[in-house]
Amino acid sequence: MSATVKSRKGTEEETGTAAKAGRGRRAGTARRVTVLRTRGGLSVRLDVPAVVVGVVLLAVALAAGVALIGSGDYPMTPAEVISTLTGGGDAGQVFIVQDLRLPRVLVGLLVGAAFGIAGAVFQIVSRNPLGSPDVLGFAQGSSVGALVAIVYFQAGTFAVAAGAVVGGVVTGIAIFLLAWKRGIHGYRFVLVGIGAGAMLYAMVLYLLTKANIVEATRATTWMTGSLNGRDWDQLRPLAAVCVVLVPLLLCYGRPLRMLEMGDDAASALGVRVDRVRIVVLLAAVVLVAAATAAAGPISFVALTAPQLARRLSLPRFLKGTGRRAPLPGPNLLLSALMGAVLLVGADWTAQRLFGADQLPVGVLTGVLGGGYLLWLLATERKSGRI
Repeated sequence: MSATVKSRKGTEEETGTAAKAGRGRRAGTARRVTVLRTRGGLSVRLDVPAVVVGVVLLAVALAAGVALIGSGDYPMTPAEVISTLTGGGDAGQVFIVQDLRLPRVLVGLLVGAAFGIAGAVFQIVSRNPLGSPDVLGFAQGSSVGALVAIVYFQAGTFAVAAGAVVGGVVTGIAIFLLAWKRGIHGYRFVLVGIGAGAMLYAMVLYLLTKANIVEATRATTWMTGSLNGRDWDQLRPLAAVCVVLVPLLLCYGRPLRMLEMGDDAASALGVRVDRVRIVVLLAAVVLVAAATAAAGPISFVALTAPQLARRLSLPRFLKGTGRRAPLPGPNLLLSALMGAVLLVGADWTAQRLFGADQLPVGVLTGVLGGGYLLWLLATERKSGRI
């Protein structure tokens, strides 16, 4: 790619329905769009509000990571943390940062990003805001794989993680095959996923009854979802999966944007609908399985991150529009950043607000996610959409 980049700024008019349903009128919403073009013919379309939100989310995620590294029995200031990360600090600070706290923070960032982008993919494919991996049974499938490794093979940490990946991938393939009938229909995909999740949860309970007290305690701790004790052994395989699959999913942003218009419209625009769905679903399933293997089945991050990112991308930063309309498109990158912010922020809160009785981060995300879901249902009901 040529290093020389030409940019063009302009205003793009997008027409949508009126803000309040039932009025029947149509209104326009102006959005600032910047297009970067190279001499080789490549171009990138940048939506200004989305870029602003993305930069803010990235800054918040990094700030939360620095604050989390500086928290604990040996507190450090942000300046000391940044100095240690850039090669400074004494031997004690280097040990605390690089060996104890940095891997945990990086695992939290990657797990949150993986859940966020995977949740966005599932919600787009299913065309349902409840189409989340933890609602559709993928997290339960990973739990079954991990429990089989614990209960029947008394496996170590690596084997438990491998079992979680295998369980998640097998569950994803099974749900995909069961939901396939001349293509994937969103409503059928959600119903099959919910049914599979119910059966897999029953299997989790059965496996717990077969475990002895030590294995049951270990399995329950894993299923709670926690970042405690996470180190480089959990970080390296998760990072390898994210390096491959996150860019792959981002490359499918344009076909996914067209899929939101419907299968017929996407096909007419040249999108191979079934192939796109298969590729993005498999990539999302592997991402969820790898994240679950690293930190356990942390709930509600995949459900809430895409919706929060979509709401934050309202063009409220534009002057003179007088309108608020959600950003069109899949919001994959924003969802990943929002997932990272949610998980690292929840981990910091769990460590700082409850003193010596630190909560597993999965407990806190469950409480916050449940509250968000109730607020979402109340908002949708008030607006008359449900």
